[in-house]
Amino acid sequence: MKMTRRHFALSIAAASSMRSSLFGSTLSPLGVPRGVVPGRVTWAHDPAAVTWDGTGSWWVDANNNQAEIDRMVSRSIRGLTNQKSDAQAWSAIFHYFNRTHDRGNVGYKAGEKVAIKPNLNNTTDHGTIDRLNSSPHLILSLVRQLTGPGKVPQSSITVFDTSRFIPGNLYVKIHGEFPGVVFVDHIGGDGRLKAEFKPNAIPFSVPSRNASGLDTTVVEATYLIDAALLKGHVSTGVTLCAKNLFGATSINPDWRKNAHDGFPPNHDGSPSYSAFVDFLGHKDLGEKTMLFIVDGLYGSEDADGPPKRKWKMAPFNDAWPSSIFMSLDGVAVDSVGFDFLTSEWPDLVDIRNADNYLREAALANDPPSKTFYDPERDGIRCRSLGVHEHWNNGTDKKYSGNLGKAHGIELFQVG
Repeated sequence: MKMTRRHFALSIAAASSMRSSLFGSTLSPLGVPRGVVPGRVTWAHDPAAVTWDGTGSWWVDANNNQAEIDRMVSRSIRGLTNQKSDAQAWSAIFHYFNRTHDRGNVGYKAGEKVAIKPNLNNTTDHGTIDRLNSSPHLILSLVRQLTGPGKVPQSSITVFDTSRFIPGNLYVKIHGEFPGVVFVDHIGGDGRLKAEFKPNAIPFSVPSRNASGLDTTVVEATYLIDAALLKGHVSTGVTLCAKNLFGATSINPDWRKNAHDGFPPNHDGSPSYSAFVDFLGHKDLGEKTMLFIVDGLYGSEDADGPPKRKWKMAPFNDAWPSSIFMSLDGVAVDSVGFDFLTSEWPDLVDIRNADNYLREAALANDPPSKTFYDPERDGIRCRSLGVHEHWNNGTDKKYSGNLGKAHGIELFQVG
């Protein structure tokens, strides 16, 4: 039968609204949303933020507009809290965190430490390479926010990646403007401190060969900021905020020498224990995180190398995504990142049932796998760690909160 224009349009519309049977049904929230505005994930998109044409290095100043990235971060912080100023927004974030962690309805107090965990998984030493790591411009903008409207002293801020290295492009950019900020990585030296570990600090909920030491940076911090990347990843399908916390444990910089027990899901769709839930539920990791960030300025379909392909989905339209996602709900922000990645690249390697950890985390108090999630092994079961659902489709990008329904995710576009 000859296809008319109308039939073609209908077929495209139908394809755009389809959700692979490998993932859960759309608009079916699981868990308990978190946040000043519960379940809100902000999305800042500005095509002027990054302009790399594929030649040279993606991370140089000429390809990254610091002023635009600063504005995106500012609007995101305010959008998370419905506040009109950055200072009011940070006050709301600190008050919300302390209030919900039995610390009283108080804000930031002098002397409290804030740790920032970027994703520097593609570093090999203190030099700078072109493989995709956290944007130095985004981390600088975050430090500017903390020291300015957040009123956190430089000396109380630590940028760290326990299992990797603080590269030169990140160190120089931040240290040049904020010499009091502390840097911690696996080897130390060159202005960085060498990571130290508290042994057996994360024994995991099930017997495991995974590294169980925790960087004293997170143990001693009052607040953690989890600044992940928007990327696919072999074995786990995606790498977002939950997996980024793995880098705070006592793992070896050579990934081949580490166990990854509880990382891959059951690819047949059946529920299984996930170590990522232990990361999100641990008192010094996910439960200490006051702000979750997904750096989507470039994004990538895999874990290695520099950014490879521009994004075809709207509104990017064959450009870099130039996006930043933030939330006070670690499950919600990973759910959004998951939907963006799988809508752009539905054939990501090892993506089958990769959202298992999101369902497990949302229902950590009574998960589908029936695991007793207790990452500290203190006999106290995890509560729900946030809200998970999939959007209606990759064109409209609507969640339950966008459709006026209670208890789901709200994707809140700012700027």
